[in-house]
Amino acid sequence: MAHHRTTTDVLVVGAGPVGLSAAAELRRHGVHCRLVDRLPARLPYAKAVGIQPRTLELWDRMGLVRAVLEAAVPLRGQLTYVDGREQGRIELTMPPEVPYGFAALPQYETERLLEQYVTRLGTVVERGTELVSFTQDRDGVTARLRTAKGADEELRVPYLIGCDGAHSVVRKGLGLSFAGGAFQEEYMLGDVVADWDLPPGYGVRSTRRSADGSTADVLVCVPLPGAGRYRMSMRLPPGFSPAGGPAAPDAVAHGPQGGRAPGLADLQAVVDRLAPRPVRLSGLRWSSVFRIGHRIVDHYGRGRVFVAGDAAHIHPPTGAQGMNTGVQDACNLAWKLALVVRGEAGPALLGTYDAERRPVGEEVVGRTVRHAVRGIEADPEDRRTLLLREAQLLVGYRGGPLSGVPYGPEEAPQPGDRAPDCAGLTTPVAAYPLRLLDVLRGRPGHVVVLYGSDGAELARAAAAARATGGLPAVVILAAGADGSAWPGDPSVPVYRDAAGEFGRLYLPGGATGFLVRPDGQLGARFPSADTAAALSGWLRALSVRPDTPLRDPVVA
Repeated sequence: MAHHRTTTDVLVVGAGPVGLSAAAELRRHGVHCRLVDRLPARLPYAKAVGIQPRTLELWDRMGLVRAVLEAAVPLRGQLTYVDGREQGRIELTMPPEVPYGFAALPQYETERLLEQYVTRLGTVVERGTELVSFTQDRDGVTARLRTAKGADEELRVPYLIGCDGAHSVVRKGLGLSFAGGAFQEEYMLGDVVADWDLPPGYGVRSTRRSADGSTADVLVCVPLPGAGRYRMSMRLPPGFSPAGGPAAPDAVAHGPQGGRAPGLADLQAVVDRLAPRPVRLSGLRWSSVFRIGHRIVDHYGRGRVFVAGDAAHIHPPTGAQGMNTGVQDACNLAWKLALVVRGEAGPALLGTYDAERRPVGEEVVGRTVRHAVRGIEADPEDRRTLLLREAQLLVGYRGGPLSGVPYGPEEAPQPGDRAPDCAGLTTPVAAYPLRLLDVLRGRPGHVVVLYGSDGAELARAAAAARATGGLPAVVILAAGADGSAWPGDPSVPVYRDAAGEFGRLYLPGGATGFLVRPDGQLGARFPSADTAAALSGWLRALSVRPDTPLRDPVVA
């Protein structure tokens, strides 16, 4: 018999990287959540392996990034071969102001680190617990769960997030469309060791052309932690027994398939044809047949129920965009949901999740399909822009419902854009310079960053921020300013832009304020003299009265 309980604010379904990120951000913002997953344990598969610089920035602010950096390996670039001849080398070198490069980490390791982090915050993954069905009404969601012991539980929650993958029960329960299709080709994946002497940290893409110039065969290798270890993918060769047979026309064909898995000899046969030099494979950890779909939902949620990650969008693994896009989905939704749960924002704020994130999903699906068919070289963008886009550093929400009024030069970071990191911030005490990420780390809520030369003016702006929504402020004095005597609140952190990098990247052009959202995007940019008015406008956009303080979140 099912029993009914109301014990939490949000139910998160699915404990992959996206669901774990959603739970982590909810807990950081002081929101109780339960995190369930139908599987009894983490899968030992290196499915998603690429970690983008933008994801590392988000994990930095969470305080998780050091553990990831210690476990991951750098992705330095890609070696490209066509018909056995090297065609060039793509270097994944980021501009010096970007704090992180590209990295590789098997998905099971990413999940392990995120799960440890979430556990420290007080939420334990409930393994072997499946969402069977749910209904929602004006006041909440009623979810029916089946536990690992076979018992049924009826749970009443205010909100539900489906991070349950391409075959999402939540998406189906909401009746969302999932328009798109699938590639006809099937692929083999394998986590193996290769004894070649190619430079470490570089991926390998090797193809053979048909007589008409089309790609007849392909091998893609991504480095993993461990000497000579790679995740290799290749087209399924003719004659290999299909894994589970063809998918139904209306089914979602995406991800590892059941049935026969390739053996080491199957992978070796393809590598013998396509590797740029002779190589022996060994140490097979796992393998699978993989299908690639490309689909996106018509809406990222309805009412009190939302979808994120593969439950909302699937696409080719080109450029390692999928998991990283899903993590950003989770971070975007979590801070908004936390404000609504805490009664500090109106429910209308939750509609901005779809408005901001679905265009991003549509762009990623389109771009990865294009790259899978024609190659990354088919994009007309210059190499720097292409690299920044692949790093997900150009994701922004200009023109969206929360983007605010532009201020200052058009080429400067504007509301909706990512808040760039910068180096060279100093204090009178520290003997080493800090980055803006160091200043923002561990601050889960909104932060007002005030820049200028006049300490008294900045002190007034900081006081206005505190009086308008209780927003915390950080002051950055211009390189030539006299900061020996700070005339304002001693609790306001003060830094000096000693290297001038903040001024160079943010182009303030005078005393300027920047509201940094919890997900690291800019919410507002304004002259510091207009701090109260600008922040009041932002709070109105959140459906919050200007005299309602946004409390510093406390993990409960």
